[in-house]
This record gives sequence, C-alpha cells and structure tokens, in this order.
Amino acid sequence: MHPDEHEHVVKELETLIRETQATVDRIETYGLNNTMPEDYQALLDILDNAIKQQHEHTMAMLSA
Repeated sequence: MHPDEHEHVVKELETLIRETQATVDRIETYGLNNTMPEDYQALLDILDNAIKQQHEHTMAMLSA
C-alpha cells in the first residue's frame, strides 16, 4: 500500500473507533453491559481490533 492509502485506512478506522466507543459508552450508561455481556464483549473486541489495525497502518505509513 502507498502512504496515502494507509492514511485513508487510518482515518476510516478512527471513525469506526469513535463510533464504537460512543456505543460502548451508551451501553455502559444504561447498564446493558451487565444484561447483554456477549454483545458488550463483541463491541470491545471490535474496538480492540480497530485500534490494533490503526496502529499497524500508522506504523506502515510512517515507515514508507
């Protein structure tokens, strides 16, 4: 991938991270993390994976 492609992916992942974090926050506010633990964990997994991917693309962009 070219640096500009990595940058585009990083920006898209940032949007995903922000939206997922906002959803996690709302779930925690309403206590759904206790009543729907599997769904809550799935969101946390999505968030974790997106952060890791963003880091990888950032490092690739900086090393190019």
